[in-house]
Amino acid sequence: MQLKRVIYILSFVVLLFGCKSSKTVATGEGNLNLSAKQLIKAHLKSTPDFETLAGRLKIDYTEGSNTKSTTVSFRMEKDQVIWISKLGIIKALITPTRVAFYNNWDNTYFDGNYAYLSDLLGIELDFNKVQNLLLGEALYSLKEDDFEVQTLDDQYILKPKTQSEALELFYLLNASHFKMNSQQLAQAKELRMLQIDYTSYQKVDKQTFPETIKIHAVEANEETNVNLEFRSLTLNSKLSFPFRIPSGYEEIVLK
Repeated sequence: MQLKRVIYILSFVVLLFGCKSSKTVATGEGNLNLSAKQLIKAHLKSTPDFETLAGRLKIDYTEGSNTKSTTVSFRMEKDQVIWISKLGIIKALITPTRVAFYNNWDNTYFDGNYAYLSDLLGIELDFNKVQNLLLGEALYSLKEDDFEVQTLDDQYILKPKTQSEALELFYLLNASHFKMNSQQLAQAKELRMLQIDYTSYQKVDKQTFPETIKIHAVEANEETNVNLEFRSLTLNSKLSFPFRIPSGYEEIVLK
């Protein structure tokens, strides 16, 4: 069971595969005097408020010497559905209970839930974690643990006061807009590490969304990288999420 396979599946299902004018967020003078509770409150306050989100998503995927790049249509109804399409050839649909995609190039499909991906990653994976990753929010609820905070250069380091033996968490937050600079998860016994870096943000209708995200996964001596770039984002348009697996396609059985 390899973490690189999880990232491949995530990149295919969630990422595979910005409104009205968006503007890259410039980092201004930061406030480095917040307590852990104040920082968490500021981070939660920065969560974008919207019903739907749509745009284009450029994905660069690298595993070893193998690199792939593509641009897809991206749609989201907050807390309900994430939809991705590549010219109608490849489509993916993610809901709180379902993970599905199909590929017209080779007439294959996958239709399941989060159980298999959770087993592979060694942590519980669900719709909220996928959505939070794409929005620059903490993967895990910041209300469920006691946290301590430190500062490094112009950012905060937020971590649980007591780290789990199974999973260590580190959040690096921007001191200007309090969104994530980086999320880092480590499973030392399994020699696994997952790092999600938010290298730039953009303003969309006065709200802050990720513009570029870099995902770096390591398991033992194997590495996988996925770079995402959101383009032409628009909020609260009326969207549809057409998805129907064609008959006669071969089911992908993940092992």
